[in-house]
Amino acid sequence: MELEKTPPPRGEGCLVGFVRIPVKIVAVLVVLPVRVLWDLLVAFGRTLHRRILGPVGQGLRWFHARAVRPVSRGLGLVVVVLLKLVFVWPWIGLWRCALAPIGQGLAWLGRATLSHVLAPLGRGLARLGRAGVTHLWDPLVRSLLLVGRPLVTALVVWPSVALWRYVLVPVAHGLALAGRGLAVAIGWLCKALFVWPWVALWRYLLVPLATAGHRYLLRPLGRAVVKAARGLHAHLLTPLGHLLVGAWHLAGRVSRALGRGVRWWWRGCVARPAAWAYRRVATPVGHAVREVWRTARATAREVGAATRTAVREARVEVWRALFGEPEGEPARSRARTLGSTTAAGNTPAPAVPTSPPRETRG
Repeated sequence: MELEKTPPPRGEGCLVGFVRIPVKIVAVLVVLPVRVLWDLLVAFGRTLHRRILGPVGQGLRWFHARAVRPVSRGLGLVVVVLLKLVFVWPWIGLWRCALAPIGQGLAWLGRATLSHVLAPLGRGLARLGRAGVTHLWDPLVRSLLLVGRPLVTALVVWPSVALWRYVLVPVAHGLALAGRGLAVAIGWLCKALFVWPWVALWRYLLVPLATAGHRYLLRPLGRAVVKAARGLHAHLLTPLGHLLVGAWHLAGRVSRALGRGVRWWWRGCVARPAAWAYRRVATPVGHAVREVWRTARATAREVGAATRTAVREARVEVWRALFGEPEGEPARSRARTLGSTTAAGNTPAPAVPTSPPRETRG
C-alpha cells in the first residue's frame, strides 16, 4: 500500500510501529467482515433494484399513468360538477332570476322616492336651518359675546394670569431648584455607596488579577493544551486514521478478491462442469434414452399386435377343430382389404368371431 511506502514523520515511527499490529488485527477481525457484509448488501441492493424494484416501479408508474390518473381526473370532474350543481348553480339561478330583478326594482323605487319625496323635504329643511342660523342664532351669539367678553376677562382671565405669574411660577422655580439639588445629592450618595466601590474593585483588583491570570496561567496552559492536541493529532490520530483508512481499503480489496475467487470457483467447479455435463453427457444420454424408448415402444407395440393376432388365430383354429365352422357365416367379401393390395378372396382369411357361440346342452 502507498501508506506503508511513505516515510512516517519524525518522532512517530515507534508509535506507528506500536499501533500498526493491533490495527491490522482489528482490520482482519472486524473491518474485513464488515466490508464483506457491506459489499454483499450493496450487491443484494443492486440486484433487488434491478430485478424487482425497478420493474415494479415501472409497472406502478404505468398503472398510475394509464389507470389511476384518468380515473382520478374523471372522478374529480364528476365531483366538481356535482358540487357546482348543488352549491353554485342554484344560487346563481336564484340571483339572476329572483334577487337581481327584486334589487333593481327596489333601487328604482328608492331613486324615485328620493327624487320625488326626500329631496324636496331635505331642501326645505336646509333652507329652514340656514334661515334660523342667519336670523336667530348669529345675532344671539354676537350679543352674548359683546356682553360676556369683558365680564369673563375681568372675573376669570386676569386673576388666573396673576396667580400663574406671581405665585405658581416662583413656587415651581423654587421647587425645581430644590429638587435638582436633592437629586444631585442623592446621585452623589448613590455613586459613593454603590458605584465607586465596585469600580475601584474592578479597576484595581479584578482587572489586574484577570490580566495576570490570563498572561501567566491561561495563555501558557492554552498553548500547552494546543501543543499537546497538535502532537496527539499529528502523532496518534493522523497515523491511526491513515491506518484505519488503509485497513478499510485493504478489506475492500480482500473482499473483492474473495468475491472474485468465489465467483471463479463457482464458475470453474460448478457452473462450467455442470454445463459441460449437460451438453456432453446429459443431452446425448437423453437423446439415446429417448431413441431407445421410442424403439422399445414401437417394438413392444408390434410384438403386442403380433401376439394378439396369433392368440386370436389360435382361438379360431381351436374353435374350428372342436366345433367346426359356425352356422350362418356370412360370405366373404371380395373387396380389397384396408392396407392390402390383394382382394379379400384371393387370400382366404379365417373368420374371427368376436366371441365363440355357446354350446347348447340337451
